[in-house]
Amino acid sequence: MYHRGVETLASSSVLARFGYALSDPTRSRVLLALRDAPSYPSELAELAGVSRQSLSNHLACLRGCGLVVAVPEGRRVRYELADRKLGEALTALLDVVAVVGPGCDCPADTHDAGRACC
Repeated sequence: MYHRGVETLASSSVLARFGYALSDPTRSRVLLALRDAPSYPSELAELAGVSRQSLSNHLACLRGCGLVVAVPEGRRVRYELADRKLGEALTALLDVVAVVGPGCDCPADTHDAGRACC
């Protein structure tokens, strides 16, 4: 029984990290871009519509969560998903979210208060 509780605690921690990474639109765009192909910070910054400094902070977060890895290539660094299964999980999650509904009809004050209704 104890072992199962520890396993559940570890799993919930992993899901919380994944949820935190996805909670920011810029990080979500980066993960979706990397799902398609590895990329470089300058390309990712342009795609996400943020400064390179801002992107650097987001990439640090994603590295810290264990979702992306930096691969040195001479003087450049290429970023890619830490595991191909992550790309598959993102695709599956998008499929589920699309079935549930593309938008959220929650009252605005629900989001402002940091609560979720759906």
